[in-house]
Formats: sequence, C-alpha cells, structure tokens
Amino acid sequence: MAEEKEKILQIRDLDISFRTTAGAVHAIRGVNIDLHKGETVAIVGESGSGKSVTMKAAMGILASNATVTNGTIEFSYHHADGSPETVDILMKDKSWIRRHINGKRMAMVFQDPMTSLDPTMTIGRQIMEGMIWHFKTPKKEAWDKSVELLKEVGIEEPEKRMKNYPHQLSGGMRQRVVIAIALSCNPDLLICDEPTTALDVTIQAKIIELIRRIQMERGISVIYITHDLGVVAKVADYVNVLYAGKIVEKGTINEIYYDPKHPYTWGLLSAMPDLNTDDERLYTIPGSPPNLLHEKPGDAFAPRNRYALVVDDKADPPMFQVTDTHYAATWLLDSRAPKVGMPAELKARIERMKKEAEDYGGL
Repeated sequence: MAEEKEKILQIRDLDISFRTTAGAVHAIRGVNIDLHKGETVAIVGESGSGKSVTMKAAMGILASNATVTNGTIEFSYHHADGSPETVDILMKDKSWIRRHINGKRMAMVFQDPMTSLDPTMTIGRQIMEGMIWHFKTPKKEAWDKSVELLKEVGIEEPEKRMKNYPHQLSGGMRQRVVIAIALSCNPDLLICDEPTTALDVTIQAKIIELIRRIQMERGISVIYITHDLGVVAKVADYVNVLYAGKIVEKGTINEIYYDPKHPYTWGLLSAMPDLNTDDERLYTIPGSPPNLLHEKPGDAFAPRNRYALVVDDKADPPMFQVTDTHYAATWLLDSRAPKVGMPAELKARIERMKKEAEDYGGL
C-alpha cells in the first residue's frame, strides 16, 4: 500500500502567480500532489492548465516573473551515507538546488529534445557533464558510463553516437539521449514533460515502454505530464486531473478511467479517439480554458460544463471524497445535488475499455 511506501515528493497548497504586462495571472491554485517511491503519478490536463509550471516549481526552475505566493514542496532523499533528508524546495536558493537536486536527485525529460540538447556539443559530452559536475567523476569513467547509458536506452553503436551532434540523430534517438542524460546521475525522481509529443506514434510507444522498463529496473519514481489520457493508461498508478491551475479530480488509474466523477474528466475521456464509437465526429469539450487574468467567482469549469449547477457560478467546489484514494471537486457529488450520471456514450466506451482490459488481463 502507498502508506507503507517511502514518500518522495509532497506538494501542499501550492499557489503560483505570474507578473505580466496585462496584470497578475494566478496560474496555480492550491495544488496538492503526493508521490511515493517507485510509483508513477500522471498530471493530466489541456495546454495551459499548469502541469509543467507545477513541476518546474518542484525543480526550482520557474521563470523570473513567477512568484510562489503559498505552499510547500517537500522532497525526500538519502545522502551517500544512507542518512535521510527532507527539504522544502521553495526555501532553497537556485544555486543550492542546482548543486544538490537538479539532475542529481530529480531530473526532467522535456517534450522537445531539440530544445533540451545543446547543438554545439557532442552527445557524449552532454551525457558526461552531469556526472563530472555533481560527482567529480573522472572523464574516462564518465565516458564508459555514458556508453552504457546509451545502450540502456536502446541506441545502437553507442561509441559512435557519443561523437555525434544532436542534428545527426533522428527525433526518437534524440529523445533517448535526453532520457540518458536525465538518468546519468541516477536520480530518485524522473519528471517526464510530454516526452512523446514531438515524436511519431510508433516511436512514442517505444519511448513510453523504455521509460517503464527503466523505472522497473531502477525502482525510481516518475511523474508523467501529458494531455493524452491514452498515454496515461499505459504508465500511471495515480492520476491528477488539472484544470485552470487546480486539481479537479485525483485517484488511481482504474478509478479515473472506469469511474470518473468530474465532468471535465468525462470530457477528456470522451475526446480520446475510439474506433468503436457510434459518433462520426471526435468529441471536443465546448468552449475554451478560462483567462486566469480575470478570475471569476465559482467553478472555473462552469462555463464549459453542460451539467453546471447554479452554485457553480457562486462557489468553487471543495474536494469531495469518493473512496480513500478518489476525490473530485464537483458540486454534482454534494448530497443535495441532482443525480447526474456520465454521458451514455462515455459509459458504453468505459464498458468496452473494461472488457478489453479484462481480455488482456489488465483488471
């Protein structure tokens, strides 16, 4: 059970605002996330919902116009002698985070490998850099470890690739190199920020499988940031659904996929391509995400929610508990609310998903 596992990351009541020429944008609003050793937690939502900002705060790499107005980000790790340490990332300065956390204990795989890699440096030098910086690893040893890392991430002729530059590799190979760099200092936590978005479908599946295999072999914790619930189904233990900077539903993978409670989660699941649907058109959630420059009272999702109640325009819903692990912020779960079920087409789709999972031994 998760309670018995060692906690790696605990984010509590995180609030982040950005200063812009048009005013303050309240981008993250009271986010809570827990991650235990060896688990994969997915953060899901549309573009601009705050997924990447939340994890950049955990890495201590927020933009200069960002201000954390509330919250804690506690990261737990062990020193070389085995002694435990828990630090609040928000209380540390950037130079300390760079020396003790970034790359060494917490590493990030970004969505576009071309912006992650330095075009003027060889692949080998970029993989070796972290080991030399953090651990003073001798160059020969760092070289040998880098070759082994390239083998581990599935790159053929690793000795030859060490001397290549990023532009000489394909998109899939570049992303494997980025993963190798992230793993070079053997971090406790790997943050994957849409690591397959820039790749074609066949390469996407291989990269997802690679991350899963490495996680199982090394026993590391993974946070997966994505807008694609299809990807989440393959990798996650727990899911946090983010909308307009707030978590609106959280639960285990089965709870979110087979028993979703929030209308936004219904919309995300309905928008997944499905070959067996009766609909001729792919479902889209109506409207657009809110402009957080102009916060309005009530539920941020209300203008796009066809199941919205009168109270949604007046008060932001609290997190209602569904099970010990499943929570959703929707007034539909209030005991006084009318009984509203998920759309019939989505219900039929979930039944198909369940049957498919049972056929493949997934449930």
